[in-house]
Amino acid sequence: MQGQTNIHTSINIRMYAPGAVLVLCLPCFLSGNVFGYEYGEDYSDSYYNEISNGERLQTGATQIPCPPQDFSRWDKLFIMLEDSQMKQDMLLHQNEDMVKVETDSIRKELHKLNNSKACIQASENTCKCISEQMNRNLNQAMKQLREAADNYQAQNNETLQQLIQFSRNQATRLTKLESSSLLGAGLGQVAMKSFSAYPKEQEASNADGGKLERALMATVADLQRVHAQLALFQRAAAHRFLPSGCEMALLFPMRSKHIFAEVTPSMSMSLQSFTICLWAKVTQSLNKTVLLSYGTKKNPQELQLLLARHSVLLTVGGETHLVEAHSVVTDGQWGHVCAAWSSEQGLAALWVNGENVARVPGVAEGHVLPSNGLILLGQERSRSGVYRDLDSSVAFTGKMTGVNMWDHVLDAGRIKEYANQDGSCDSRGNVIGWGVSEIIPHGGSQYIN
Repeated sequence: MQGQTNIHTSINIRMYAPGAVLVLCLPCFLSGNVFGYEYGEDYSDSYYNEISNGERLQTGATQIPCPPQDFSRWDKLFIMLEDSQMKQDMLLHQNEDMVKVETDSIRKELHKLNNSKACIQASENTCKCISEQMNRNLNQAMKQLREAADNYQAQNNETLQQLIQFSRNQATRLTKLESSSLLGAGLGQVAMKSFSAYPKEQEASNADGGKLERALMATVADLQRVHAQLALFQRAAAHRFLPSGCEMALLFPMRSKHIFAEVTPSMSMSLQSFTICLWAKVTQSLNKTVLLSYGTKKNPQELQLLLARHSVLLTVGGETHLVEAHSVVTDGQWGHVCAAWSSEQGLAALWVNGENVARVPGVAEGHVLPSNGLILLGQERSRSGVYRDLDSSVAFTGKMTGVNMWDHVLDAGRIKEYANQDGSCDSRGNVIGWGVSEIIPHGGSQYIN
């Protein structure tokens, strides 16, 4: 049994010995030849160089106290393995140090990134606070601006009331001065009679007559000044304010095809007669400036009330049926314009500021206005019926108010009454009524007061 055990042991040693040798020699084969390896230092050639004091140098070979040991190939292999293990340990330590450095740098960068996120959040909060502060300041400024506008409007109203009161006071003063003047004239006549009846007292009253004459001259000078002030005030009021009784007006700020007003009549436009009245203050009148127009798909110029420079024109049923009055309109001043027409006799008339300036028979006699058309203020309908195709050259620029239309011909007395500055907007037409019928501004046109 023991012999078999030894045999098996020797067999096992023989089987595993090549593997062990291969494992031990494999790193050396990878790095170089094991048996041909040459060391930089020869451990077998060590010398003993210690020299004692008093001893002379002896020539010849020096005896080595400890003879060098001869290393076998396996010893050299183990020494090489130990050196390679040390180098690996050094490389591992170096790699660990590099990893630590890189980790620390990454940690610092992450810390900086977290700090930057905090800064960004703080910046956003700061911007939000600044925005809220600016909104509050803007709202406060708008509120102050509205308050200032209200105060300015109140001051303007107060100034207007003062001007009106001043005008009334001046009128009362003028009346009193006229009465005083008449009274002074009567006293003068009485004094002349007294001078002729009593010649003895004439010289005594010369001084009183001189005083009375000077008083009359001063009264006349005051009257002239009052008249001049009243005329100036009336011109300023006529330039700035609307006709009396009209609380609002339509403003057409510029000549544009986009600026006009569309009117919805209160009844059908299938009419055999009509009267149109309105107040207008034109900024500049060209060869054709439209005040009011009524057009259908078949005839876009079915009815037109126009301005041509300083003239007023009325067309019914087309441009061939025309009524015209020359030199009756002034740019920059309010004017009251009326146009009347009747189908029964074809009689058409124009009125400006209460005066009949044109009267022509046989205009579209027997004609009836068609229904389902479009009424425009300050513009005429295009042939395509589309707003974008309107013509800017015929557009009205200025102000317009008191636009009314009746389905019959008004008498001359009522037209003169409506042309008065006082209460001119109190009456309204049954086809178009100012302040009652729907009048929608388009583009830049707007209502003012």
